[in-house]
Amino acid sequence: MKPLNPIVAACPPSGIRRFFDIAATMEGVISLGVGEPDYVTPWHVREAGIYALEQGYTTYTSNAGLPQLRQAIVSDLSQRYAVSFDFATECLITSGVSQGLDLVMRTLLDAGDEVIIPEPCYVAYGPCVTFAGGTPVYVPSSPTFELLIDEIERAITPRTKAILVSSPSNPTGAIQPASLLAELAELAVRHDLYLVSDEIYERLSYDAPHTCLASLPGARDRTVVLGGFSKAHAMTGWRVGYICAPAPILELAGRIHQYTMLCAPHVSQAAALEGLRSGESQVIEMVADYDRRRRVFVKGLNEIGLTCHEPQGAFYAFPSIRSTGLSSEAFAERLLEAERVAVVPGSVFGPSGEGHIRCSYATALPLLDEAVKRMGRFISALAT
Repeated sequence: MKPLNPIVAACPPSGIRRFFDIAATMEGVISLGVGEPDYVTPWHVREAGIYALEQGYTTYTSNAGLPQLRQAIVSDLSQRYAVSFDFATECLITSGVSQGLDLVMRTLLDAGDEVIIPEPCYVAYGPCVTFAGGTPVYVPSSPTFELLIDEIERAITPRTKAILVSSPSNPTGAIQPASLLAELAELAVRHDLYLVSDEIYERLSYDAPHTCLASLPGARDRTVVLGGFSKAHAMTGWRVGYICAPAPILELAGRIHQYTMLCAPHVSQAAALEGLRSGESQVIEMVADYDRRRRVFVKGLNEIGLTCHEPQGAFYAFPSIRSTGLSSEAFAERLLEAERVAVVPGSVFGPSGEGHIRCSYATALPLLDEAVKRMGRFISALAT
């Protein structure tokens, strides 16, 4: 048999899914692994999907997505962040942010182009760059997971095409200060680079308001904003995301979308529209609940000896496990085996992630309390 694609063959499976799959075979596991809300999609949103089915909205939509959904998205971004996009030419509905990221990388990159990625970072960033023919270039962040603008600038070469950032961040929960994002935008202008901003967690910001990267001076015409409904609207399985970007980028991304996905599911788009139009109270309620869980869980981690900066956004804690003397992978494996708590080793998120574990606190407080007890017991056993 002839060999398969060597680029894909060289890409390792997701480190997040690996531990999730192992945990699924065990009884009594508390999973802090996969970043998925424990909320069910609000009833009125589900009802909108049911109504769409009943009305026979089971056809294709336009490739770009329902016009009324695109109008609602750009209106929301304008009201919240004072950034303007044209719904007809600068907004594309995708099957989740993951597809949006793939489209953007294939649109921006030529073979050998480099994309700078501050890390720790989401596990899909590097593979999406590689699958598009590009080369990911990882740069470290600060000990509190803020961007190091000097490090980013030192990594720029003649092949650099874009910088890919996320705020709030998966896996750290860090929110980048507006001042640092402004410096990043200035850097992109000086070096004529694109900016790709993953803002899927933008509504899950607790201690500081979210800054949309495209709203900053000089950024609008070189920035791609990725967003969606999975996290704040508890709609992971509906698979609805969006890209907002300058028209020339969207035109080419739309061509790839036409030939690969055609369009996001009609029913899912109808449900997302209802969520955006009438779901604000539920979003506020969920964010407040995540905030309570965040404070309780992080306090518990610090009390058992796992130093953890309080994350400002998303629903992840990223505590240090260096005090145990174990690698992040060994810690995660042994914790799962001994105490039935599933976490993700920080090493899967890049070199700076080593010495940490990612814990999702998007689960009920009683389970978080029990997880902390089990983790404390595990750490105590290591010390004996």
